[in-house]
Amino acid sequence: MQLVSGPLASADSSLPEVILRVERLTLAKRLWRGTAEDGTEFGFELETPLKHGDTFFHSASARYKIQQHPESVVEVSLDLAPSAAAGIGWAVGNLHLEFQSEPTRLLAPDEPAVRQLFARLKVPFQPTTAIFRPGRFARGQQPTHDLGPSHKH
Repeated sequence: MQLVSGPLASADSSLPEVILRVERLTLAKRLWRGTAEDGTEFGFELETPLKHGDTFFHSASARYKIQQHPESVVEVSLDLAPSAAAGIGWAVGNLHLEFQSEPTRLLAPDEPAVRQLFARLKVPFQPTTAIFRPGRFARGQQPTHDLGPSHKH
């Protein structure tokens, strides 16, 4: 078994890719084991969890990459007012459920509570499958200027 402590900073992109598929909840952990498609076993002792797409190991003949399993989610198109999108995000969060915001859509777990909430709020949604990465929000440019001593953060 190969021991992995984190993602690789760089790997030879000319090497063939070998995938290790993993569920989102396992991927969020720091200690776990997995087996790649070629049968190579890995033990993960991580400082921070790996992410979908991370290359975590390489040998002379291959580079190994994490691939998160897609899961059932509901998608809300963001062709609506920003205040409505904010309200939808707040409502999902108020159920203590996670969601993912992208530039063109919101994703939430495909659970009965979410479907009932959207029906009650008359929010159109579409069931789909996706790589669900909650907490990954579409962010604009953050200000980097100093507000000076009179402004508290």
